[in-house]
Amino acid sequence: MQLTLFKEEVVGLQARQNSTANKIMENDRAFHDWYRFVLSFPPHLVRDYIKKFRLGKMEILLDPFCGTGTTLVEAKLNNIPSIGCEANTMAFIASKTKVNWGIDAQKLITAAEKISMEAAIIEKELPINETYRLNNEQEKLILKDSIDDVPLSRSLLLRDLISKNEREELNEHLLLALAKIIVYSISNLHFGPEVGVRKSKITDHPVFFLWLNQVRSIAADIQTRCYNDTPSKVIKIDSRDISNCLEKSSISAVFTSPPYPNEKDYTRTTRLESVILGLINNRVELRCLKNNLLRSNTRNVYKMDNDEIYIKNNSRIIELADLIEKKRIELGKTSGFEKLYARVVKLYFGGMARHLAQLRIYLKPGAKLGYVVGDQASYFQVLIQTGSILEGIARELGYKVISLDLFRTRLATATKKQMREEVLVLEWPG
Repeated sequence: MQLTLFKEEVVGLQARQNSTANKIMENDRAFHDWYRFVLSFPPHLVRDYIKKFRLGKMEILLDPFCGTGTTLVEAKLNNIPSIGCEANTMAFIASKTKVNWGIDAQKLITAAEKISMEAAIIEKELPINETYRLNNEQEKLILKDSIDDVPLSRSLLLRDLISKNEREELNEHLLLALAKIIVYSISNLHFGPEVGVRKSKITDHPVFFLWLNQVRSIAADIQTRCYNDTPSKVIKIDSRDISNCLEKSSISAVFTSPPYPNEKDYTRTTRLESVILGLINNRVELRCLKNNLLRSNTRNVYKMDNDEIYIKNNSRIIELADLIEKKRIELGKTSGFEKLYARVVKLYFGGMARHLAQLRIYLKPGAKLGYVVGDQASYFQVLIQTGSILEGIARELGYKVISLDLFRTRLATATKKQMREEVLVLEWPG
């Protein structure tokens, strides 16, 4: 990452800002769907804390678990330079693409029209259901019946034609549009606490038409925001190990939403589009992806993991893990996943401690941090007060705790109780 260039972009930004651009930014808050692609928290929450942290146009906002870019998009709209870190390849591409407003919108539409026309011609000439298919290893990675054969073949055809597009600078936007329609328009997926499959109702989706419309929607957004050249970088990296990716004492604020400790496999949320776009092709590649993620569920825990060493002296976490294990034994639960519940808790908070410890040298003195987290009770209904526990970890690492703000409550499906979602606000004294 060229931090010197990044700083020059920030300095040069002042000369290019004007009152007209700011007025458009303030009035235009009705984002199209592509900005809301798999969001973990609402954009207004980011805006609220940008104001609370009193960030200026010459300061850098970091999102170390940036997901699909909610924080980065809001930072850019508010003319705040930002940096995001993300290990999930599909989420990384989504984030990086969503803050890239410098492409030619009309050329994007022209490329999409050409590709969709070519796809329609090929479909007439070839039996694409036989030509464009997933192999056996790829099929094993996705949920059974998550997409029907015809839309799948058409999606794979579009993917291949996009890869051959001569204007490579447009391809990530074209692929993001394809990912969006795969999930929300042509698949059989539904989203609750976890990803599931509904019974198919329409098998012959007009994939090429839907994709072209999504590209036009993206192009329309870009046309309204092309004035905004506020720098935003996205780095593909494990957020527990961000060494050598940031400049020391360069970050003025952090706003992020890390995973919560529960049984939600976050790779499943983006699994279908990741496989169709060729980002994950077999179980080895899937394991490699999971290995770079914070350990928040039993499906990405491995024998060699050792993040628990970072909280080995934290009595509250050790007692919580022991309580979960005691509950497991009392209930006679013996599955492999259930035996890992207690270990997940230690690995999760150990990973967060590792992240917070490493982050310190990159923060400016007085830097403000906001972590959106939620309480959980998915492990034998033992309450995990995520925000409160992270508050204690942060204190031990030298952070000043400013507040633990209630963001919202949600009804837990297992306990039927209201769970707190909070924003843990910290300050790094330096």
